[in-house]
Amino acid sequence: MTNETTGPTDRRTAEPAGPEPRDEPAAERSGGGSDVMRSSAVMALGTLASRLTGFARTVVFAVVLGTQLLNDAYTAANTIPFIIYDLLFGGLLASVIVPFLVKRRKLDADGGQATEQRLFTVTVVALFVLTAVAIAAAEWLIRMYAGSFTTNQHEVAVLLARFLLAQIFFVGLGGIAGAMLNVRERFGAPMWAPVLNNIITIATGLAFLLVAGIGATPDTVSDADVVLLGVGSTLGMVAQGLVLLPPLWKAGFRWRPRLDLRGSGLGEAVKTAGWMMVYLVSLQLNFLITSNVATRAGVESVTSGEAVGAGLTTYNYAYQLFQLPYAIIAVSVITALLPRMSGHASEGRNDLVRDDFSNGVRMSSVLLVPGAVALAIFAVPMCQLLFAYGSTSDADARNIGLVLTVFAIGLVPFSLFQLLLRVFYALGDTRTPALISFVNVVVHGAVAVASLLVLPSQQVVMGVAAGSMLSFVAGTVVAWIVLARRLGGLDGRTVLGSLLRMHLAAIPSAVFAVAMVLAFGVLPGVVLPSLLSLLVGGGIGMFLFVLFAKWLGVREVSSFLAMVRGRLLRRG
Repeated sequence: MTNETTGPTDRRTAEPAGPEPRDEPAAERSGGGSDVMRSSAVMALGTLASRLTGFARTVVFAVVLGTQLLNDAYTAANTIPFIIYDLLFGGLLASVIVPFLVKRRKLDADGGQATEQRLFTVTVVALFVLTAVAIAAAEWLIRMYAGSFTTNQHEVAVLLARFLLAQIFFVGLGGIAGAMLNVRERFGAPMWAPVLNNIITIATGLAFLLVAGIGATPDTVSDADVVLLGVGSTLGMVAQGLVLLPPLWKAGFRWRPRLDLRGSGLGEAVKTAGWMMVYLVSLQLNFLITSNVATRAGVESVTSGEAVGAGLTTYNYAYQLFQLPYAIIAVSVITALLPRMSGHASEGRNDLVRDDFSNGVRMSSVLLVPGAVALAIFAVPMCQLLFAYGSTSDADARNIGLVLTVFAIGLVPFSLFQLLLRVFYALGDTRTPALISFVNVVVHGAVAVASLLVLPSQQVVMGVAAGSMLSFVAGTVVAWIVLARRLGGLDGRTVLGSLLRMHLAAIPSAVFAVAMVLAFGVLPGVVLPSLLSLLVGGGIGMFLFVLFAKWLGVREVSSFLAMVRGRLLRRG
């Protein structure tokens, strides 16, 4: 599950701060609240475009491949390249490489140019070797992550993987280029590059529809059809990686291949990455459990005669929808805060690191809290509206919605956990997140395995989603306690007070939204009641949240609305 994921305003060194009045709010003392919101808004637009086209891609593939065995094979084969990339390289970018480059640009006489050239060279060589090895091991990787596939399903997945694993090189190329652009405060291109990928992949799905038709299965699909899927999807990632090179050149980077690593400072990053690798291993253990449990549940659901998708695709589609508010809101804030926090941490200004964290939590939560409530309530009608076409039945779509409901409950703790991790990384600490991550593994693994043993196959992925969210709740509690001790507090009273008021403000809108779902649910059909529930319940519910939030004194709502009004007036 990439996101990575798995969030940047000022990457320059902060100017020395003078004496700070004790009675000023944290946001005013750090000067970070409005800056973070403005920079986050710029990136959020690109993220929104990439996510929307990404969901268009998801809908197309749901129509074409359905949510059962064929799409499970595609999902597994298309996820493994990103798992390998994240495990061996990707997670280092945001957590280690960006702070490292910020530091080198500040300390090196050449502004870090030689370091960047060495890093780019090592990255290209390593990605080429990694990609070649992964392609050679395609069959073993499919068996590792989806050991319960049927014979034909396994053969389809292996053939797809031999093409899709080539994505590792290009996602890595785009990753290092994006990191260097972010360090230069050029945030637009990395946020918009996935749009090109999504457009090409959508075209691939439509081409597959023309040649294979609706309702293809691992037993009926031809090798030529599978090759079309694999090549087309890979070309999308090729475009996403290469399109970032011209903006990087325009930003001043000139690549001269260099392998003179001695004394380059890269050893510092490698040393720091040791514990990061432990953390990434824990993440992949989580996905290894998820993939095997979900694919087994999907096969058992089909072989037992249940005509409902209940495997890895169902889980993955729900997770993608769950990621939408996080990606648009929290990732933008996280990306904006990491260089700022890294700069403050390098100066020993833990008070400003604490203020950055407080601002980030409150500014993102003002949208995440109502977003989580809306996602939980509207999950089923939204998924029916999005997916119940072609090879995906109404029952398939409803099952995706039920899994999404479980995910939505954990949206705020999930986002908070990600931000807490970035504070550790800004402090140069990768050891503590690595140790905390095993709390997540234990909780998630226990709940996922218990779900497979206890729940009907149709409901197993709901249990897996619950385990994932419970693991983030546990990780958030532990990470908060550790960081609060290290930083002398995390502005907890302000943060928790704001979160409490935001949740209280969401209650009236939640009640109204539930009433609308129930009221429109009695209408015949699927599309009309789902659409009316979303439009009426969501629109008026949003108004109610803003109204009650202002009444309860949620200052972040007023700040957000003022920023939006200011941007609209400037454009007008």
